[in-house]
Amino acid sequence: MRALVTGGAGFIGSTLVDRLLAEGHAVDVVDDLSTGSLANLAGARADHGHDLRVHHLDVRSPDLVDLMVRRRPEVVFHLAAQADVRVSVARPTFDAEVNVLGTLQVLQGAVAAGSARVVFAASGGTLYGEPAAEDIPVRESHPHRPLSPYGVSKKSAIDYLVCYRELHELEFCALALANVYGPRQDPHGEAGVVAIFADRVVRGEPVTVFGDGEQTRDFVYVDDVVDAFVRGAGRGGGLVLNVGTGHEVSVNDLVAAMGDAAGTEVVARHAGERPGELRRNALDPERAGIHLGWRPWTDLRTGVAAVLDHARSAGTA
Repeated sequence: MRALVTGGAGFIGSTLVDRLLAEGHAVDVVDDLSTGSLANLAGARADHGHDLRVHHLDVRSPDLVDLMVRRRPEVVFHLAAQADVRVSVARPTFDAEVNVLGTLQVLQGAVAAGSARVVFAASGGTLYGEPAAEDIPVRESHPHRPLSPYGVSKKSAIDYLVCYRELHELEFCALALANVYGPRQDPHGEAGVVAIFADRVVRGEPVTVFGDGEQTRDFVYVDDVVDAFVRGAGRGGGLVLNVGTGHEVSVNDLVAAMGDAAGTEVVARHAGERPGELRRNALDPERAGIHLGWRPWTDLRTGVAAVLDHARSAGTA
């Protein structure tokens, strides 16, 4: 298979690239390197250089369509995005340019290149808005009511995927991702609480917990998520599928799990609750189990230990 991965130098994208190359596929990466890093692809470039092409390109660029026509990917994995909710609130036009217009360029390129399918990274954390307690874990049948410009742009991308499926017979599979964590996640961004905490722990610094720490998230490990993407290349056509564990983990529980994995006491300092933050969230993955044969297998302690190991190696590099 020839695959193209937008955002392929990012945290999830580069892990997906590693998996695709390990399975013998040829891969083109498109990334503007605004948040991704070539360092994430260093191993792939060293071991699979003949099967990997990296293109420094913004998905909004008209050149993307020409590139895709030349490279003719059979499957397009679209992960490139403006993914910061706060940026989307401050700069909604920019958010829409990247996430809506950028997606349209990807879809136009896929049609022109004769690609069979687009596997899209949707946002399970924003797609369903603020679910009621009785609706958790949230199923795909829950109303799609995003409460941020980022969530709206991601929902719009799904609407375009449905449209292109009808107009151009371009198949898609949209994966509504929970809170993905794992090695290579940026510890210096606003998102990625596991990576942020891990960086603080290995430095012997306290972690910051906003509010009372009882807000919950569904933390799903990056290798498990990548497995869902690979399965989505051939299954789950025309569907939105949740990719999460179905289990809520509070921030306080995350701090405790990190302390257990690190073998040390983690000091938590509390700050004011951040406005607009969801109180609770978890995604029901049953539908992905049915249509992809997928399930999460990495428990939180194992995943957190891997992130801590990565943070230690990054600190000594």
